Amino acid sequence: MGWVLMSEREVHRVEVLSSVVARRVSTSEAASVLCLSERQVQRLLKTFREDGAVALRHKARGRPSNNCTLDGLRDLTMALVRERYADFGPTLAAEKLAERDGVKVSRETLRKWMVEDGLWLSRSQRRVFHRPRLRRECYGELVQIDGSDHRWFEDRDAPCTLIVAVDDATGAIQEMHFVPSESTFAYFEMLAGYLRSHGKPVAFYSDKHSVFRVARADAKSGHQATQFGRALLELNIEILCANSSQAKGRVERKNRTLQHRLVKEMRLDGVTGMKAGNDWLPGYILRHNQQFARTPARPDNLHRAVTESPDRLADILCWRDERYVGQH
Repeated sequence: MGWVLMSEREVHRVEVLSSVVARRVSTSEAASVLCLSERQVQRLLKTFREDGAVALRHKARGRPSNNCTLDGLRDLTMALVRERYADFGPTLAAEKLAERDGVKVSRETLRKWMVEDGLWLSRSQRRVFHRPRLRRECYGELVQIDGSDHRWFEDRDAPCTLIVAVDDATGAIQEMHFVPSESTFAYFEMLAGYLRSHGKPVAFYSDKHSVFRVARADAKSGHQATQFGRALLELNIEILCANSSQAKGRVERKNRTLQHRLVKEMRLDGVTGMKAGNDWLPGYILRHNQQFARTPARPDNLHRAVTESPDRLADILCWRDERYVGQH
């Protein structure tokens, strides 16, 4: 008889069962030592007496795993990734492989293959980010807003800005809109769409961009409020300004995710230009939220109904300046 390969646990079982056979240890004591029931020890004893120690080896030893991948699947998958999804992350690449190419591979298996082939960095190789603050408990309690300048359409069109509104409690995208650049009128347009779709949130959370905050203490107009801030005040919506980008990390991370996923989704669907992009965005927002939005800690929806008439809203969402008429 040749060598028999056994694990430490299997060798330990052989030693204990040999002691039971030699009547040095009782069945109940063996069950306690092996952390098994007495009935299981009786079964092992019967097998041990009939077929010897070799029969205690695991029956799957030497066989291929039931979960092993088919021969050639790795080569096919990685060839497709290099050809079509070389700049995709493992999660998005796995989704598109299943959706567009009919190749179903788990994202963790694909992640391992991409790391081995140098197409992805493991978490330990990437930088460590700030720990996010606790989420607000209710939907509509706080909405983070930001604009992200990027080549959203890659080489198919000029760079532009994507304005994003993200609910803090759920992480859901509330509103997205492509605009030429961040401006008061661009945020007025975003706010009008937000009010139509969701109503009034309790507060918006932004950076200290000049759209949201008066930078000069000696400003002569506006009563220390920007045009956007004045509009929110009239709508009874609070505006909070973060002191750092990490403070509004929810929307910052969402922008980073969109720069990765949104760009590639539009590339695959052939979307080009801001107008086509804005027409395409609602469907993407729905799919994105179905996959990534989470349930808030409390079920309350703190959005309030918009009671202003369309004419009154148009009067609020506009550029307004005070002028004094002097006598000549």
